[in-house]
Amino acid sequence: MSANIESHLNENRVFKPAKDFVKKARVQSLAQYRTMWEESVKRPDKFWGREAAELTWQTKWKKVLDWKLPFAKWFVGGKLNVSENCLDRHLDGVRRNKAAILWEGEPGEKRVLTYAQLHREVCKFANVLKRNRVKKGDRVLIYMPMIPEAAIAMLACARIGATHSVVFGGFSSDSIRDRIADCQASLVVTADGGYRRGSIVPLKKNVDDALKDGASTIRRVIVYRRAGNEVAMVEGRDVWWHSEVEQVDAKCPAVALDSEHPLFILYTSGSTGKPKGILHSTGGYLLQAYATCKYVFDLRDEDVYWCTADVGWVTGHSYLVYGPLACGATSLMYEGAPNWPENDRFWKLIAEYGVTVFYTAPTAIRSFIRWGDEWVTKHDLSSLRLLGSVGEPINPEAWMWYHERIGGGRCPIVDTWWQTETGAIMISPLPGATPTKPGSATLPFFGVDAAVVDDEGREVGVNQGGKLVIRGPWPSMLRTIYGDKTRFRKTYWSEVKGCYFAGDGARRDKDGYFWIVGRIDDVLNVAGHRLGTSEVESALVSHPAVAEAAVVGRPDEIKGQGVVAFVVLKTGATVTPKLRDELRSHVGHVIGPIAKPDEVRITEALPKTRSGKIMRRLLKEIACGKAVTGDTTTLEDLSILAKLSASGE
Repeated sequence: MSANIESHLNENRVFKPAKDFVKKARVQSLAQYRTMWEESVKRPDKFWGREAAELTWQTKWKKVLDWKLPFAKWFVGGKLNVSENCLDRHLDGVRRNKAAILWEGEPGEKRVLTYAQLHREVCKFANVLKRNRVKKGDRVLIYMPMIPEAAIAMLACARIGATHSVVFGGFSSDSIRDRIADCQASLVVTADGGYRRGSIVPLKKNVDDALKDGASTIRRVIVYRRAGNEVAMVEGRDVWWHSEVEQVDAKCPAVALDSEHPLFILYTSGSTGKPKGILHSTGGYLLQAYATCKYVFDLRDEDVYWCTADVGWVTGHSYLVYGPLACGATSLMYEGAPNWPENDRFWKLIAEYGVTVFYTAPTAIRSFIRWGDEWVTKHDLSSLRLLGSVGEPINPEAWMWYHERIGGGRCPIVDTWWQTETGAIMISPLPGATPTKPGSATLPFFGVDAAVVDDEGREVGVNQGGKLVIRGPWPSMLRTIYGDKTRFRKTYWSEVKGCYFAGDGARRDKDGYFWIVGRIDDVLNVAGHRLGTSEVESALVSHPAVAEAAVVGRPDEIKGQGVVAFVVLKTGATVTPKLRDELRSHVGHVIGPIAKPDEVRITEALPKTRSGKIMRRLLKEIACGKAVTGDTTTLEDLSILAKLSASGE
């Protein structure tokens, strides 16, 4: 796996933090950031000990860090409870009756849960879990729509020491079955269905299909009535949420748990086909989720914060549920699609709820661009004060559109890099301190010693591409792959000696800013030149007609790999015979002739999961003229595959 990626893109636009923002920010200058970062890396005991003191501990730790590569223990001997830190500690002051969750369903229903109300519901459901024989250390699978009960179930598990594993509501019954088998869960929490673009997603039926062979470890299925669709209830196994809640009281003390107690297992795809169960523990994970919310989003009591991620992804865990609630924030939660019933649903929600901090994915941003500015301009977005980006590198031109059209040119953008495995944000601007550059995640968060290295582990020079590694432990790091320490060591800690590496390539510019260039596995080898796919995509998106692009390689007898670009045009742009050649020339001008796509396919849309991730595996198969194979159940729109295949004919 060679890491010598050639980097050609040059970005000279720099945006300094606005003076008004700086005045109120927790970190107010680059010098202050650097002083704090130096301490966090060189004296982690002191830095993280001070940060951890802001949480509620039932027993204080004896030692901040015990590190035996690749296994870390943070806050050794300390005991705390995540649910208590997200709820109970806010009940004695003014936050008691503050909105914790603002929720809107796709059909339009609205709910508000204050911290006191959320605490009551969590305690009741924790008692439901206990009533159904769930105990400390048991695994509970959660397969829910984007409703408050998903967060309630997570927090209830945390309250009694059960380890939850949330499965994204777009996943198939096979995915549910595989995860249950791997973690040996004893109970499933689900709903009859959830809404997506006006249709009902049959969640309970998917659970039934996953359990139909009868060999599962599942003893009980708790079903929340959300969509009212007809479902089959298996006697002796299935019970209704509302009926169970009626049988319990609203008092459930938070169990004191060891700082290293397993909080959750979240599955991510593996190269072998078997999903990896990423295990996160209690104290360190909560601390970094809390600290990043505090510093990166600069969260305030008066904020209305909206992270658009589903709870089924790590972003939903850290930045919809645990981080914001630990900070005592008001968090908006929306069930459905951004373009239902029309393309301005997100902007309507921001205007209606007065959202101040908005955190979403580049794929969503590029869709907004394609739909057109008219959907944005009809709404008042002046409440916004901070924007965030997560999930993949953001193209510079998409960054600029986000900055100008959504942020009105006044809102800082925190472009964040992190992974399921890291648990929390690792590289990001601090909005009151870091001058930003469109497309760069900028500088490491506190306690994160990041570097770009070659195949031998040597740090590379300015603007040279290489492997993005973390040199040493951080609080929210994964503790292992569930049930497979050998795979954990091999997957993350064997590629570069003494360093964590999870497959991303990057470069650093003359200011030390990190530019993520995509997965090392997605790097193209064209006539001996190694090109990052994200840079070719950014070059295409910088063309005025292009809203979105995805680039993959296909075998080429002469060059080794040819470049195939799938391009989605902006609304109103016209496909002309010259456009493909124009786009090829544009890439050659921006990057260099070597990066010119061999083929440009113009398409209506790209194959994406419901979370907005482009399914590049499918694009590679289509580019090579192969039949699409493997699981496609997470695709948002299956008809896209046929259209993509036809685009090359």
